[in-house]
Amino acid sequence: MNKKQLAHLALLFTNLFFAINLSAVKHLTNAHLAGPFGINVVRVGVSVILLWSLFLFKPVNINIKKDDRGRLVLCAVTGIAINQLLFLKGLSLTYSIHASLLMLTTPILIVFIAAWLLKEKMGFLKIAGLALGIAGAMILILAKDNTGTGNNILFGDILIIINAISYTIFFILVKPLMLKYNPVVIIRWMFTIGLFMILPFGWLEFIQIPWEKYAMLDFTSMALVTITGTFFAYLFNVYGIKILGSAAAGFYIYTQPVFAALIAMLFLKEELTLYKIAAAFFIFSGVYLVNKQTRNDG
Repeated sequence: MNKKQLAHLALLFTNLFFAINLSAVKHLTNAHLAGPFGINVVRVGVSVILLWSLFLFKPVNINIKKDDRGRLVLCAVTGIAINQLLFLKGLSLTYSIHASLLMLTTPILIVFIAAWLLKEKMGFLKIAGLALGIAGAMILILAKDNTGTGNNILFGDILIIINAISYTIFFILVKPLMLKYNPVVIIRWMFTIGLFMILPFGWLEFIQIPWEKYAMLDFTSMALVTITGTFFAYLFNVYGIKILGSAAAGFYIYTQPVFAALIAMLFLKEELTLYKIAAAFFIFSGVYLVNKQTRNDG
């Protein structure tokens, strides 16, 4: 298997891991086996340990120039602290299918915010894509759905959207750093700085995790969240982007809601209702139009 084939496989598994992560988190929070902020401490803490262990096996230059350190801290704030805290909190309140679809608006937001910051003109396709993405998100937020595993759908959806905005800002901030330094070094420092940021919010929930009540399924769920859904997912994504580019990685994000829906229906008994299908159609169409305009512009 050559590098390109491995990279395609890495991106596919990245989105499968992220999708599994959604249902694994829902299992832990629904069963009152961990609070969302407590899970964050575990997943980020374990990732920090694994990332620095990786450094011991393959040492690389870990120095970040003084001029770039402020940007790195902002990346940790937007990409780890706000992103991780709000995402898991929102996910614990809404449905995993909602969360996966709302996170799909990130590529739309990236184009819109980048155009706003760089004073670029918004073409018709970009505006249409943004409108479709907003329409899909509003269908999810305004729908009155009592099925599934959510207990405060509206608030959960709003947190997921704020998280998507934060992740969008992170994506724009981190790109110059990823080009300038080894991507794994940037991820390692981001998680390390981010861990200290989330500790004040998640420490109480972390120490309250009832490990003695955990069965094999529960430990497996936590491992899926921390090891595959965070550590391997981030590394596989970086590898895929490095070999194939961000456009290919952007394509594979379409698979995540599909994986998430199938897993949630099988293990969480969530229903794929008509409004979710309609929202998915609008959001998928919006992402497609925005990416089509972007490629044509390039």
